[in-house]
Amino acid sequence: MTSLTPKPWIDAIAPYVPGRSTTDDGRKVAKLSSNENPLGTSRQAREVFLAAAASLDRYPDASAARLREAIAAKYGLDPARVIYGTGSDEILHIAAGAYAGLGDEVLYVRYGFSVYPIAARRVGAIPVEAPDKDYATDVDALLGCVTERTRVVFLANPNNPTGTYCGRAEIARLHAALPANCLLVIDQAYAEYVPAEDDDGAFALAQAAPNVLVTRTFSKIHGLAAERIGWGYGPAEVIGALHRIRAPFNVTTAGQEAAIAALGADDFVATSAGHNAKWRDWLSAEIAALGNAGLRAVPSAANFLLVLFEGRLSAEQAYKGLMDAGYIVRWLPNQGLPHALRISIGTEKDMLGLAAALRDMAARLG
Repeated sequence: MTSLTPKPWIDAIAPYVPGRSTTDDGRKVAKLSSNENPLGTSRQAREVFLAAAASLDRYPDASAARLREAIAAKYGLDPARVIYGTGSDEILHIAAGAYAGLGDEVLYVRYGFSVYPIAARRVGAIPVEAPDKDYATDVDALLGCVTERTRVVFLANPNNPTGTYCGRAEIARLHAALPANCLLVIDQAYAEYVPAEDDDGAFALAQAAPNVLVTRTFSKIHGLAAERIGWGYGPAEVIGALHRIRAPFNVTTAGQEAAIAALGADDFVATSAGHNAKWRDWLSAEIAALGNAGLRAVPSAANFLLVLFEGRLSAEQAYKGLMDAGYIVRWLPNQGLPHALRISIGTEKDMLGLAAALRDMAARLG
């Protein structure tokens, strides 16, 4: 008798592993593993979220019309070309589902977001990793991996988990060299942490080109991670294809209202970005001071640092030592980075304490 088995490409998926919230012994400590906003959520978003409890008995607006209009007004876009999802993850998945299938290739840079190979394998496509350039995107390496079977190219900018950033000219050069039957997905989950003058031009590309999709999220700087609200912008034909396979009623009423309010909380966003820049630079300098112990921080444009352990203190030792000291960070052996920790930028207290713990561990090793 034949047993029930999933498709082989499903068996090949390594499930997504989220950042931990508790220590090995069950303690709740400072969580610096999921790139959440240490300042929380804006007052405006919290208030409208709570008020939405009055309509719990009704389905949300399936078209998310007011949310799409608010997004379009904020960024100067066409609301008809905005799509919304359960986090930007859903949009990444349906982009792969709409444009890749069995035997096609989905391309991304090594040390890219771990959802990309899952999205590829889920539809039977082949995930392809392009070599990096010192943990950053190498456009020439990406283009060197394009074949006649490449259907989707994922590029996180800033990249997760490395924090590296690809500038406007390189993004344009990548797009210009891709075949017309290949969808370029620019994943901008951390875009609000990038100064406006360093904009990578993704929206302009998505407005003009027939094969560019930009995705964003309310989970990071807006502090709405619990509600899982993402969105994307692209050509009408691409957005239409994605709507055919997105989940219905995929953004809650409270989530839609909170996201609309979050778009208007400019002071909160500016404060969050300023806090992040200050303490990311501060922690980078602290890591640089530990260079003799083999620590190195990859330059980051996001709300975290990827710290490399290239000396006597290993990433695993530091991970466990930080956990003992009251800090959970992200150790990444399952992403080919057993020698690295991704550390979210936290509160001032978090950063001071974490840096002190790292200094103490390095000093004990001599």
